[in-house]
Amino acid sequence: MSGLTARAITAALCLSLSAVPAARADIVELLPRIKPSVVGVGTLHPLRAPRIQLAGTGFVVADGRHVVTNAHVPPPVLEPEKGEHLAVFVRGPDGIEARRAETRAVDREHDLMLLRIDGGALPALRIGDATRVREGQSYWFTGYPIGAILGLYPATHRAGLAAIAPVFAPPTSVRGLTPQLIRRAENPFLMFQLDAIAYPGNSGSPLYDGVSGEVIGVINSVFVKGGKEHAIKDPSGIAYAIPAGYVHDLLRSAGLAAQATGR
Repeated sequence: MSGLTARAITAALCLSLSAVPAARADIVELLPRIKPSVVGVGTLHPLRAPRIQLAGTGFVVADGRHVVTNAHVPPPVLEPEKGEHLAVFVRGPDGIEARRAETRAVDREHDLMLLRIDGGALPALRIGDATRVREGQSYWFTGYPIGAILGLYPATHRAGLAAIAPVFAPPTSVRGLTPQLIRRAENPFLMFQLDAIAYPGNSGSPLYDGVSGEVIGVINSVFVKGGKEHAIKDPSGIAYAIPAGYVHDLLRSAGLAAQATGR
């Protein structure tokens, strides 16, 4: 073996061995920028104990005064006559801050909702190009799994993109057809299948690139578990995300397209 070849092999090995620590360093350095943009979503009721009810996760976009979450996260019925209202929850140096929120735009077909929040601007996440993702790549999501019990402490999980597959799969028999499945069959769309478990409370969490921090999807399991996995009662080790292209569409519908890239 020549000295040149040996040096080339040694350099390649050093490069491959250094790749893993570099990848770890990227997410470690990125998280302090991601977490301030991830908020809890729920309701605040002055006559309820506790007053705060955390239902899921959201993330700040556009001008820092808007939050994206799943449309199924907020409760369908509120008691405004008793002072109940939608709210997002932000953990700050003085504890949890509750900010009043109102619905700005809804995409029921893709289970997305845009909220407008009171108060000063928060750090916004940049929405990326979901058409560039590839199966086998690793991404990250941050949210509040089982937040109603564990509290408003963001947890971050790594997820590999296992498949890009349609949201609808036909049942094995006609008896398995439901009105919900029929509607879904009429408007199927592609979802990101992930090799990770997303627990209750993770709905609405941003799925993002671990280097750039760009959001490429929104964690959601309602669509698929209502269709492909409706028979699975326990966590299956699989999670799903709505591609970020639909977030771009939602922001455009609210006149925020020019601010969709965030910081």
